[in-house]
Formats: sequence, structure tokens, C-alpha cells
Amino acid sequence: QVQLVESGGGLVQAGGSLRLSCAASGRTFSSYTMGWFRQAPGKERDFVAAISRSGGWTYYSDSVKGRFTISRDNAKNTVYLQMNSLKAEDTAVYYCAANPTGIAATNLKMYNDWGQGTQVTVSS
Repeated sequence: QVQLVESGGGLVQAGGSLRLSCAASGRTFSSYTMGWFRQAPGKERDFVAAISRSGGWTYYSDSVKGRFTISRDNAKNTVYLQMNSLKAEDTAVYYCAANPTGIAATNLKMYNDWGQGTQVTVSS
């Protein structure tokens, strides 16, 4: 099990940027595939991005591809989500999650541990 704490959310104008961080507890962070998901009011939680254990592989939803970048620093037990060219439709609570299987996964059911979420609001 790993405990996750997100930070970096806030209010930004459309076209702006934010960088989310997710700090993980424990010494086994590098054994997890990590993912970012988001949930807008009244909607389901959707996949945003995922990164492999070593960081050598990344995958994005079509809605954020080319604008968002996921990365990780295993020495700091932290995963990041750099969000550029933000749009109003990116407004949501963003969650990081840990997947112990190592399998590339966009399905949230593959992720066992979740952070509490951080709010991102993009004004148009």
C-alpha cells in the first residue's frame, strides 16, 4: 500500500499552465505504475495520463495529448502532471493513483491507492 498526497491545483485562466505534484509514502514507489485521473462535477472519474515504473513509457487520453506531460522522480517518490494550454473543460478534481501490477492501465479499477485530489479550475 502507498499513501498519496496531491498538490499544485488552483485557479488559472484559459491558456495558462499548472504543475500538479503527487508525493508518495513508502519505499516501494518505483514498483508502481502511476496514473492521473480527473473528475468534473456530475461526471465519472476519467483517465488522464499514466507512466511506467521507470518513467520510460507514458500514455495520455486524447483530450490532453500534446498539452499535458506526466513524469516521475523515483528518488523523490513523486509523480508530476505538467498541464499547459489549459481549457475550461479541464476543470475538475485531479487524482493521482498507484497501480501495483505494472500493467499499462487506463482503467481506474487497476489502481489500488488514491490521493485525496486537488482542484483545478480554468476560467474562460
